[in-house]
Amino acid sequence: MFRINEVLKYEQQRYRILSCYGDNFVWISIDNKSGFPSIIDLNSLLLAVQDELLHRVDDPYAYLMMLSPEEGSIAQVKRDQNYEMISPIIQLEEYYQPKQRAKAIDFVMSNHKTTKQTLYRLIRQYWQRGQTANALLPDYKNSGAKGKRRTAKDKKLGRPRKYEPGTGVNVDSFIEKLFRIAIQKYLLTDKGYSFPYAHRRFKDRYQTYFPDVSEEEIPTNWQMKYFYQREYTQVEKIKNRSSRNVYNKDFRPLTGTATMNALGPGSRFEIDATIADIYVVSDVNRSWIVGRPVVYIVIDVFSRLIVGFYIGFENPSYVAAMQALQVAMTDKVDLCSQFDLDIESKDWPAIGLPDAILADRGELLGYQIEYLEKSFSVRLENTPPFRGDAKGIVERNFKTLQADFTPFAPGFVTGNKVKKRGGKDYRLDAKLSISDFKEIILSSILYHNQYDVLKKYDRSADMPVELPSIPLELWNWGIQNRTGRLRSAPEQSVRLSLLPRIEATVSTLGICLFGIYYTCQEAIAEGWMHRAKEVSRPEKILVAYDPSLVDEVYLFPWKSSREHWLCKLSARSREFVNCSFWEVWQRQEQKKHTTAQSKVRAEKHKREHERRVAEKIHDAEKLSPDSSKTSNSERLSSIRSNRKAELHKEREGRKPTPKVDVKDTAEVIFLHDSPKDDYSYPSYVDELFDEEDDSE
Repeated sequence: MFRINEVLKYEQQRYRILSCYGDNFVWISIDNKSGFPSIIDLNSLLLAVQDELLHRVDDPYAYLMMLSPEEGSIAQVKRDQNYEMISPIIQLEEYYQPKQRAKAIDFVMSNHKTTKQTLYRLIRQYWQRGQTANALLPDYKNSGAKGKRRTAKDKKLGRPRKYEPGTGVNVDSFIEKLFRIAIQKYLLTDKGYSFPYAHRRFKDRYQTYFPDVSEEEIPTNWQMKYFYQREYTQVEKIKNRSSRNVYNKDFRPLTGTATMNALGPGSRFEIDATIADIYVVSDVNRSWIVGRPVVYIVIDVFSRLIVGFYIGFENPSYVAAMQALQVAMTDKVDLCSQFDLDIESKDWPAIGLPDAILADRGELLGYQIEYLEKSFSVRLENTPPFRGDAKGIVERNFKTLQADFTPFAPGFVTGNKVKKRGGKDYRLDAKLSISDFKEIILSSILYHNQYDVLKKYDRSADMPVELPSIPLELWNWGIQNRTGRLRSAPEQSVRLSLLPRIEATVSTLGICLFGIYYTCQEAIAEGWMHRAKEVSRPEKILVAYDPSLVDEVYLFPWKSSREHWLCKLSARSREFVNCSFWEVWQRQEQKKHTTAQSKVRAEKHKREHERRVAEKIHDAEKLSPDSSKTSNSERLSSIRSNRKAELHKEREGRKPTPKVDVKDTAEVIFLHDSPKDDYSYPSYVDELFDEEDDSE
């Protein structure tokens, strides 16, 4: 009935539930600055609900889950340092016990230069604000004197000039009045005036009042811009600098938020990869040996339940680990149905986000996984270098999954590639396709989860004797009797938080990622692709992409927000439909080689073309007759007649020549000398086109 991390209001005090131990809950007041965690039983909470003394309220610190400080900023550095410092305290099993908590605080003080007051402040802040790393972000919004005016004393405010002449002048109320007149007349309109233009008009008005002031002593462009940014809100600027239709179409704010809940039972997951001990063939052509696939396994530490996996040819990397984690955190029914394995959700119940993930210092040691870590408060743990035993559970299961079939499977890896005395290379024995291997591994996982008896499982004292040491049975018992840490979250949001992210550029052609263009209705509505000069668009935008499919990407329009837009492949990049990004990069590389070769060939023929044109122009200039005896007016007046004659010549040249059929003619043989009379057909061309006839 009550969930971890939710906020309850009890007798005018707000409390946050920190953890659950059977029928007891640990909570802390978020309104008491000196409060500590305390225990309350379930019956007391139920009675308070019946008496209408206990209510659920909104989390006042829910916004912290959506914050994402800039990389390398002071806020991020302080957050990470404080979280690392208090980790020994907040990770205690009995952190709510004052004596145990005091020992951990003394231990931290002995290893860090800090005080007890600082540690108490940080752990309260961590518990009261949602038990996430972002809860330790400093409250810089309460610092400084935002909105307060600085007053001048003896010298000009601001940084002194270094290169420009003069000393400048402080802005007083009269100068602010002139600023406001210029801004309202030239900037807060839809005429499209630039800020430097408005400042020049201000200078004209200023010199009207103060004609003896030199140019360098006039208030600068930066002083006017500071006044503009201080006195006018962003909404006021946008509304006044655009027409009503343009504002409603392109600049009006879009409503809608995205909220996520990460709740549910679970524990620590271990993830690791290995190279399978078998060679497989391609599904397309079984005569192609494609090598040894990579196998990723994600396993729950408490129950030994395998919750996710990946099998493919991606090298051990974040891209492969991402796919294994996605399987681990989502429903597996559809995945099993692809391999003709019918299961129900209760047969593989691991659905949700774990509290911690233990991995090597490779795949999950980077900025990409931080989106999952900070957004859903998933703690990442990395093993020391060369310490595979730190993940002994998942390491051992690699051998278990392959032990049932690899010794007698064709293509199994043995000690030597080529056996002695004319033996055969085991790589040539490969018969299983990659799909066959996936189905075998999936079947082995289902057997392990549902029926495999863990003989060496270390049982705790509270586990009943009749509980079998089977992963699925241990999982179900732990959900009912132990503290559950697996939290539910929408599958699409989990997938989105795991996808790699990169900055893309924005232009009138669309959102460009790796030379591929995308578009979406939201970007069009924002006016990013309109070609008007007044359009304001971000130069770069954060985009999440799936390396295995080019057709869709996810665009994050606002920083420190989880809101995203789904972008589709633009018609300009339709040649890459249904491709992966690896195929795109390969095709782009090939196109670059082809383009380079074509340019070399084109350059050669371009020179030949230019040389031919130059020669023809030179010959034409040499053949040009002397026209000095003819006046320019005569030459110009004869253009019409010359054109008519040239047209007549062109038409005569287009007439087809009649073909004479040899079979229809007879050869005439003269016995004597050829006659002098001409028996050819008469020609009446001259008579037909006689000038006298034309004149008549």
